[in-house]
Amino acid sequence: MGTIDGQGAWWWQRYKTVLKSNRPYLIEIMNSDQVQITNLKLIDSPSWHIHPVYSSNIFIKGITIVAPPASPNTDGINPDSCTNVRIEDCNIVSGDDCVSVKSGWDQYGIAFGKPTKHVIIRRLTCTSPNNAVLTIGSEMSGGIQDVRLEDIVAIRTESAVRMKTTLGRGGYVKDVFIRRMTMKTMRWAFLMTGNYSTHPNNNYNRKALPVIDGISFSDMVGNNVKIAGQLDGIKGNPFTGICISNVTLSMLPTSKFAPWTCSDIKGLTSGVSPKPCGMLTAQVAKRCPFPTDILPIDRIQLKKCSIIAKL
Repeated sequence: MGTIDGQGAWWWQRYKTVLKSNRPYLIEIMNSDQVQITNLKLIDSPSWHIHPVYSSNIFIKGITIVAPPASPNTDGINPDSCTNVRIEDCNIVSGDDCVSVKSGWDQYGIAFGKPTKHVIIRRLTCTSPNNAVLTIGSEMSGGIQDVRLEDIVAIRTESAVRMKTTLGRGGYVKDVFIRRMTMKTMRWAFLMTGNYSTHPNNNYNRKALPVIDGISFSDMVGNNVKIAGQLDGIKGNPFTGICISNVTLSMLPTSKFAPWTCSDIKGLTSGVSPKPCGMLTAQVAKRCPFPTDILPIDRIQLKKCSIIAKL
């Protein structure tokens, strides 16, 4: 396994102070097809560690990512406006999200119109005390659809799954499926917000409403959880199609927070403890869906590189 050291401390110290430019990513793949990134250790990126953007058929496997919990915006893997992405067997310790799925920001993402779709994420171990295992958004204006995450271990992570958007984003997040996650010491298990109001400038369309629909969680357990779920849609534009089944969360005994708070959402639950908020209707023996079809990216086999020396 090779190691790439981003030597990020110099950049972090100057972040939001003397630094007048963006910080670099450790690995960025742009406008590419059939990319394989495997068996690397990445440490201390100035910003995101792996950023495939405007690309397709991306296979990321066996990556170890390490950055201090206090390091700013050191996301692990951020597929951005990409199609057919497979991320598996990775260990990530990060100052930000372990995986963040994106597709463009406000009017720029709407105009470019390149969605992220068909993403498989499996067998990850994630530690991120200040952020999430999986975040979708907040840059989702080009659209995000068909994200499948399964067999995840989250340790000392602020939230398991986080969705972020706001008025002016436009775009959509549809058909997100999460199952078989083990959570150990969390602030939130589920976190959704429709008021993540950061914008690149003031030229965004304030009438561009994002659509959040078809989000499924199943077969999840957690202990030492402070808040089970905080799910807040957009007034007059609720998040819909939320499904949560077979989820058991052991709450932190010292927590003073209500297990669930909800606003402007619609969905169903079955076999969830503690009892969810009233906006999530209880259904007996309801199983949340998870796709059974095999995506083309899942048929790709790992290719091994070799070096042949000629004398």
